[in-house]
Amino acid sequence: MGMRIKILCVMMTRRSIPCPAGVKANVIFCISCASKTHHPQSVFPNRYCLSFALFKKMSLPHIIIKEATILDRIRYKLTHLCRCRGISRNTVRTLWKLDPFLEEVYTLSAHQLHLKYKLPMQRARILYADLHNVEIQESIVRDLNHFQVITMNDPDYPPKLKTIPDPPLVLYATGNLALLKSTPAVSVIGTRKPSREAENKTNYIIRPLIKAGWTIVSGMALGIDSFAHALALTEQGETIAVLGSGFNHIYPRQNIKLFNHISETGLVLSEYPPDVPPARFRFPERNRIISGLSFGTVVIEAAERSGTLITVDQALDQGREVYAVPGSPLLHQTRGCHRLIQDGAKLVMGADDIIDDWENDAILSLD
Repeated sequence: MGMRIKILCVMMTRRSIPCPAGVKANVIFCISCASKTHHPQSVFPNRYCLSFALFKKMSLPHIIIKEATILDRIRYKLTHLCRCRGISRNTVRTLWKLDPFLEEVYTLSAHQLHLKYKLPMQRARILYADLHNVEIQESIVRDLNHFQVITMNDPDYPPKLKTIPDPPLVLYATGNLALLKSTPAVSVIGTRKPSREAENKTNYIIRPLIKAGWTIVSGMALGIDSFAHALALTEQGETIAVLGSGFNHIYPRQNIKLFNHISETGLVLSEYPPDVPPARFRFPERNRIISGLSFGTVVIEAAERSGTLITVDQALDQGREVYAVPGSPLLHQTRGCHRLIQDGAKLVMGADDIIDDWENDAILSLD
């Protein structure tokens, strides 16, 4: 805690580890590799290591990245900044713009952080502490070695998300990253407490899209989300789940099996580190990613005051299409859809309504 952390980028062929004082360390104690001791000429078992270079009277923490590129270094630092307290995503974006390689921020004192980035002094102290917190560094190294981590600086980052307001700076992924660039994609959302008609409606509208090669995006919640993911898996289609928690806290727990299945054949995303538990505010926040990954959003069922409508608002802000499936006026689960249709959402009677819009949009984009 409180020690300055040096980020080193070493090639596997290098025979010694350069240290800040210009001295060569004879031993590296690596806390991210099961507390093994590595000699300089040994090969590090993990791509990212948090290690301690041992000197005569001190031990300095290092981040060691095998065969590192500039992308690797920025990925590590951006992931770190997004875990620090006392700093918002907007502030991280400002900082990144001013310091493209994210090097200077690690050299500043709390007072300098306060002055340069106009942070309140208390927040600057918290940020400084987290920037030099070895426990945070260890958790980042562990997660980088166990999960796929994509930042806005990476070529795998989905182009569609770069166009939305407040795009996620970091995404944790498990599964097939190629789905991030698959088109067309549609988000399918709705109530967690669906009517008895809901699954049939989902099948009727969404199955033809899956057979036509569309990727199905949803939030892996109970109800409509689960219907959509399960249908894509059953039809051997492509599906992406976006979570409101980290991978070590799957919510709801009833969907752990679904999570594992999607991880094997589809893709699961979260902007939250793996150890972050679910919280009420995180689900509306993740909804911007669900709609952002898609050409349009289909609402199968929603109550008039449903949280589903938050995703609809975000889809509209992002310039995405919004579709609503009508139903019986006697069911409260359909009232949100009827309200959306009254407000201008497109009434969907079948998959062709969505496919026609996609094809027309593609034609217009060529003109």
